[in-house]
Amino acid sequence: MPRSALASFDRSITLAGTTGSGPAVTSSLDSCLCCDPIAGLARPGRRRFIAGAAAMGSLAAAGCTSIASGPTPRIDVHHHIVPPTWLAALNKAKLGDPILNDWTPQRSLDDMDAAGVTTSMTSPTIPALGFLGAKDAADIARSSNEYARKLVDDSKGRFRMFALLPMPHVDETLKEMAYALDVLKADGVAFMTSYGNQYLGDKAFAPVMDELNRRKATAYTHPNNPACCVNIASSVPPVIVEYGTDTSRTIASLIFSDTAKRCPDINFIFSHAGGTLTSLTDRFLVQIQRFPPYAKRGFTTERVLSEIRQFYYDTAQASNPILMGALSKLVPMSQILFGSDYPYRTGAEHVAGLARIFNASELRAIDYENSRRIMPALRTL
Repeated sequence: MPRSALASFDRSITLAGTTGSGPAVTSSLDSCLCCDPIAGLARPGRRRFIAGAAAMGSLAAAGCTSIASGPTPRIDVHHHIVPPTWLAALNKAKLGDPILNDWTPQRSLDDMDAAGVTTSMTSPTIPALGFLGAKDAADIARSSNEYARKLVDDSKGRFRMFALLPMPHVDETLKEMAYALDVLKADGVAFMTSYGNQYLGDKAFAPVMDELNRRKATAYTHPNNPACCVNIASSVPPVIVEYGTDTSRTIASLIFSDTAKRCPDINFIFSHAGGTLTSLTDRFLVQIQRFPPYAKRGFTTERVLSEIRQFYYDTAQASNPILMGALSKLVPMSQILFGSDYPYRTGAEHVAGLARIFNASELRAIDYENSRRIMPALRTL
């Protein structure tokens, strides 16, 4: 790689000179110097410490941006619900989780109220429907999406929905996408990062991606337990390492399969600040070109960086200065969305963490402006 290209890459990810479709990113780590930046990191036993008025007062007294109140929007794009038929299928397959068994709509609303979240984009979590055959997956996707639509109606817009898809079954997925987007008026669809050994850029999924591109649809993604790593002899749960890595794998799959180039109108949202993407930046942008097949197919630093910057990234389990500092150097502020990962984390702790990192205009972009740009129906809420 020529030095001039490397220098160009170095310049392109400086905080003040971010390029792409959104505005240049300003220095955000210094935007709230009154707060200890390390306090934005989650600590054991403090997950709920800011829920309620006392915490709002402490943040305001410190001079930081406080939790939103009143009509100020805050849209959570990473908020899990538990449709009954889906939960029954999980428990029957012995894939259940006590946290999911304890979920109720009211608990979601309580967490949203504590964090000033006005609207949550709902989606089930792992393993979605990849453990089921085509017919069962299609049936449970339909009943789950109708349940999610009822939550939207009953909550008068506090909930909105990303449709559960019967992936990896392509024909059934295309049918459910049409029903969910056209009949139920879902705001987008929800994917896992992987299904068995297939990632989202797999050629088998091309019809799904082409249809989403035609619709200019939003596609939220959530990491999965990767099939490639189930036999690793480790006492560390997959959520600690593998979730973030699986997100990076599916981003690589979309870019290096040419899917991102072929389908530029899909608004992909990646969980947890893109997983380990920021740690792999140099390998995606520079080292990939050392492999002749990719260089011959036109994978330059500029092209890959542009495609990374056309994606969106949520703040769930990432509202700390380390991850947000790296992400905001890699992508424009226009590509970052608020996410909480409820019920596994709270909305309030993410509000507190982000308030210690970003200034008021940046928080507005993260909280609602960016989401409303890619999901126009949210503008009326």
